[in-house]
Amino acid sequence: MQPTETFQPPFAGPFAGSLDSALLDARIWLVVPCYKVRDQVLKVIAKTPSWVEGIVCVDDACPEGTADFLESQPLDPRVVVVRLAENQGVGGAVIAGYAEAERRGGRILVKVDGDDQMDLTYLSQLVAPILLGEADYAKGNRFTSISHLTAMPRVRIFGNAALSFAAKVSTGYWNVFDPTNGFTAIEASVAKRVIEKRISRRFFFETDLLYHLGTLRAVVRDVPIPARYGDEVSNLRIGAIVGPFALKHLKNFTLRILGQYFVRDFNVATLEMLMGAVFLSFGAGYGLHWLAVRDPGQAASAGVVMTAALPVIIGVQLLLQSMNFDVINVPTRPIHPYLRTLERIASE
Repeated sequence: MQPTETFQPPFAGPFAGSLDSALLDARIWLVVPCYKVRDQVLKVIAKTPSWVEGIVCVDDACPEGTADFLESQPLDPRVVVVRLAENQGVGGAVIAGYAEAERRGGRILVKVDGDDQMDLTYLSQLVAPILLGEADYAKGNRFTSISHLTAMPRVRIFGNAALSFAAKVSTGYWNVFDPTNGFTAIEASVAKRVIEKRISRRFFFETDLLYHLGTLRAVVRDVPIPARYGDEVSNLRIGAIVGPFALKHLKNFTLRILGQYFVRDFNVATLEMLMGAVFLSFGAGYGLHWLAVRDPGQAASAGVVMTAALPVIIGVQLLLQSMNFDVINVPTRPIHPYLRTLERIASE
């Protein structure tokens, strides 16, 4: 299916009417982190649809002097240039852009990389779940069709698939894929809350943002969008991030389980985790202890086998049940209407 600007989702309520009218009223802003993309960022600006209200270009202490370059050009009047004194990574640049766009009245904030990889003809599809009130955060997903993957390097396909499963476990968003996809949209009131948290500022940013959105119980939706690859050069080095990413995923998973099932709530999944861990530990411990103290060549009796195996089986089943509960416990009710109401009350 070819992307077009005539995509017409069934708008209702405050967005009833044509898509163009809804998009013009939505106060959509682009946030474009700029680091070593001076030769591509003007293409991104030129391709931005007319219904986008503003474009925040964040110079992340770029050695190419992107801010100076942009200000020397006859720019689109919607462009706002933000300079960061020190390099803060993609996450730091996006957070600075979110804050600036929200301060200027943006209601839906779309993060677009400055390397012209992202097809802006899909922009209306990306923001549609938020406009329809179905999501707080929408992100591109390059894995919804085999045809979408034809231009993606094979190593990226494998790496993204592995990272996607790790992200499902650590963030609790079992319904989303392709967590490192940087083509995202977020409702401004949600962005305002989430940027107050300690989000990773560099390459782990997108995945860490999902984790922190999960602590707010924000609703996340995937939008099918194919990737584009040109002559850009990625700053990401796979070998350098595998270890740190694994540790960050483990940390987020541990904090999520403790927070979600032992601090903010205590439910059946909590009991299944506790009892599953107890049974599994007892069965495995008993079996290992018997192996350590048995006489050489001594065969295990039926009682020994059952005392070790049965708790292990029960423990594994209980842990699988808790995992099933976690899978179906994905947030489904958007929080931004509630947050907007709080903002309106506070301003009165």
